[in-house]
Amino acid sequence: QLQLVESGGGLVQPGGSLRLSCTASGSTLNYHAIGWFRQAPGKEREGVSCISASNGNKKFAESVEGRFTISRDYDKNTVYLQMNGLNSEDTAVYYCAADTPPGIHTCLMTANDYNYWGQGTQVTVSS
Repeated sequence: QLQLVESGGGLVQPGGSLRLSCTASGSTLNYHAIGWFRQAPGKEREGVSCISASNGNKKFAESVEGRFTISRDYDKNTVYLQMNGLNSEDTAVYYCAADTPPGIHTCLMTANDYNYWGQGTQVTVSS
């Protein structure tokens, strides 16, 4: 059974950076697309970024485009979300999710497209 664990969250000042990690156990991530989602208090969960199994397709929400990057390390069975230029609107619990969509180049940003989820890591941007 695939299990995902997020790490790297914390408190950071506006303009700062964090790198979130999503590490899998129980199965390889080599054939999975990975999505990063976030949920702020009182708001719906939203897609932040995704990366295809092939590593050839990456997408970003408009709100993070140009500030966040996503990458994966097949050997470490881990996907990373590098977050730069953080602001208060980025404060949320961040979740990673995995699934095997049709096609190794497919990358999806909708929560309903993923069946495996981590427990989340809190990111707080505040001075």
